[in-house]
Amino acid sequence: MFLRIFFICLLFFPTAASAGVFFPQTFTLANGLQVIVVPNHLAPAVTQMVWYKVGSIDEVPNKSGLAHYLEHLMFRGTTDIPPGEFSKILAAQGGNDNAFTTYDFTAFHETVASDRLAMIMQMEADRMQNLDIKVETATPELSVVLDERQERTDNNPQGKFEEQLGKTLFPNYPYGIPVIGWRSEIEKLTADDAKDFYKHHYAPNNVVVIISGDVSLDEVMRLAAATYGRLPRVDVTPRPIFPKLSEPTKNLIEVTDIRVQQPHLELHFVAPSYATQKGREAYALEVLNETLDGGEVGLLYRQLVVKEKLASGVDVDYDPDARGASSFSISLEPAPDIDIKVLEQALWHELKDLDRTGIDKKEIALAQSRLQRSAIFARDSLLAPGYVFGQALAIGHTVDDVEAWPDRIKAVTPQEVDTALHHLINSHDYVMGFLLPDPNATPEARAAASEPSHAHELGIR
Repeated sequence: MFLRIFFICLLFFPTAASAGVFFPQTFTLANGLQVIVVPNHLAPAVTQMVWYKVGSIDEVPNKSGLAHYLEHLMFRGTTDIPPGEFSKILAAQGGNDNAFTTYDFTAFHETVASDRLAMIMQMEADRMQNLDIKVETATPELSVVLDERQERTDNNPQGKFEEQLGKTLFPNYPYGIPVIGWRSEIEKLTADDAKDFYKHHYAPNNVVVIISGDVSLDEVMRLAAATYGRLPRVDVTPRPIFPKLSEPTKNLIEVTDIRVQQPHLELHFVAPSYATQKGREAYALEVLNETLDGGEVGLLYRQLVVKEKLASGVDVDYDPDARGASSFSISLEPAPDIDIKVLEQALWHELKDLDRTGIDKKEIALAQSRLQRSAIFARDSLLAPGYVFGQALAIGHTVDDVEAWPDRIKAVTPQEVDTALHHLINSHDYVMGFLLPDPNATPEARAAASEPSHAHELGIR
């Protein structure tokens, strides 16, 4: 039996990473589909994550939102599974599923009892090749996507604010276009557009599958050969080359809206990612992020919330998993009766003071320890391996990059963290954004605008 499967699929011999976080085993099918296996026998359950190396940056010009639209259509039926039945089948087996689209990749995941692994692998293999895109199902789904945009962006002050920040920070760059797409372009998408995008990007040689849970390597190899291994390799469209970064169109934006009750401040810097760093800047930025944020132990929280009582909340965010440049952001909510311009000045003062004096080495060491511990805790999660390996491999990194992450974080020096901060706050590539209540609105108008919407519940993924 094994020899028959071997000759059908020509599996490469599996290899194990030498050391690291999840200690995975990986193999690649002859059609190019890569599989990562992370055994976890804490419970009789398994999670499968299927990552397509395609996102909104791969869309055809003037067809923004196409990648996200196709993600929706992946639930609208194949030649074997009727529209809308994919999730129902899983739910009937006690499982659950979801999906999401980003700039750089599209992912689908399911969690079921471990003895249902064959079922979910077959279902994903089915829609990887046999998606049945029809006008009668695609057209209503486009309305769902438009409703989603209406709810999350057009009718949401925070959503509109974030969209404007992204467009301003990344002009003439793929990450400046919202993943969900511009409304005027979404409205023109057709079933044929989706079919063409599916044909050129959804193929086993453009996929990474991560299986984590109560499984064995031999079992996954056998099932992968019998499901994904039967799919033919396809010539996929090459990923686009990123254009040269342009400077932000401006460094300050102010958005007022009658529905805003609480002022909000966000500072976004253009920052290197794993893919664009020239040395170890991305790892230094991760440590800087944890040092400044880190919940209630973060430097900005302790200074601006606890000590100066100027802010009621602080959030620092940096995601190095991008094919192009990334962003490093700081978000603040002013404390009651604190003018947002005062909070802005305090934030800049604190950042420049840290740049002048250098960040305490003990604070950096504590941040590194917290990050390394987070990798240890991730071992007990069924979803964590899928997210971590999926993001990394979908943008061109390796299993060894993931497994080496704790050591690379540990190797970051205080000087590298200080340098990362210095480069950020002395760069012209930033946008400061204020989201503010409408100063001309009456109390009655504000109260009316803040009434909850009675719009119908949407089937949004």
